[in-house]
Amino acid sequence: MRRIKLVISDLHFGKGKLIDGATNSLEEFLYDEQYAEFLNYYTSGEFADAEVELIINGDFFNFLQVDYRGHFLTVITESISLAVLKDIVDGHPIAFDAMRKFAQDPKHKITYVVGNHDQCMLWPSCQRYFNEALNAQIKYRSIVYFFDGVHIEHGHMHEAANRIDPRKFFLKKNLPEPILNLPFGSHFFVDFVLRIKESRPYVDKVRPFQAFVRWGLLNDTLYTLKTMFLLVNFFFKTAFARNPRHNWTLTRILQIIKESAVFPDLEVSAEKILADERVHTVIFGHTHVYMYRQFARNKEYFNTGTWTELTSLDITSLGKITKLTYVLIDYVQSSDTPTTERPRGRLKEWKGYHRVETDVDVA
Repeated sequence: MRRIKLVISDLHFGKGKLIDGATNSLEEFLYDEQYAEFLNYYTSGEFADAEVELIINGDFFNFLQVDYRGHFLTVITESISLAVLKDIVDGHPIAFDAMRKFAQDPKHKITYVVGNHDQCMLWPSCQRYFNEALNAQIKYRSIVYFFDGVHIEHGHMHEAANRIDPRKFFLKKNLPEPILNLPFGSHFFVDFVLRIKESRPYVDKVRPFQAFVRWGLLNDTLYTLKTMFLLVNFFFKTAFARNPRHNWTLTRILQIIKESAVFPDLEVSAEKILADERVHTVIFGHTHVYMYRQFARNKEYFNTGTWTELTSLDITSLGKITKLTYVLIDYVQSSDTPTTERPRGRLKEWKGYHRVETDVDVA
């Protein structure tokens, strides 16, 4: 029986494209039909009898960009997380109906690796609800999913801004109820980036970021200078503020700035993991930039990219980019040991089925 695994990340499901008939400018995932077709393709035709595992490698849900009763929060309890999750599932019926259909076949499995934008999926009630919503027994991994020489993780643990303390996922001391122990990057996104997005909704969708800053200084000078001033002020206030929920020193914040942690490059981290003789393949997400790199024979690094829209200011890919990228892992006969099968990864782009017309989404 053929065995394949599909690795996706950074779909950033929000409340849906429309809310009460109006366009939701904070919704980043606009490809529900393509996603449903993607799951249908790999469960029919030549894959009808295959064992298929869907591996969600973090930031599947975009909890940080979904409001709770009109507010964007950094104090997030289990009940708040569950309410937001229900809103997201209700907002994407086509996508989650397709996942429910996928999960009905006993040959199909779903594994969920938690990222930094969907840290709420660490709560037991969120896991139970999603299992019930899909009528499936999903396997959840807090950081790493490892099998057959393949190391999969979202990637946020390899940069200072979004690294989560694995010994303390939740804060409980002197609190009426536990809350998520959010990393610096999540606070920065909610308390700073979301305010910028009110007038410049594209601010977190442009790559490379350094080129975007230069573009802003030339073409949006006053606003860019004002934002840079507010940014310095935000870092200064955060470093010296006394808050029982976090303790970020000036040294830690300087380390974050030094790492250019807004859009990190994870190649170095992948190479370090591949130095382990037990690992032949590393798959990350998080950066929103799809990538393939071979470091040595049978030592490969993949980044699954994102299913959201990006704007490139790089001359080689200038303009808006939307590539629905993923990694297909196929078990093939090993030339070294003909009696065993070895998983081989391929970076793929889902093109979708032919469409005569489609809506143009402007945000």
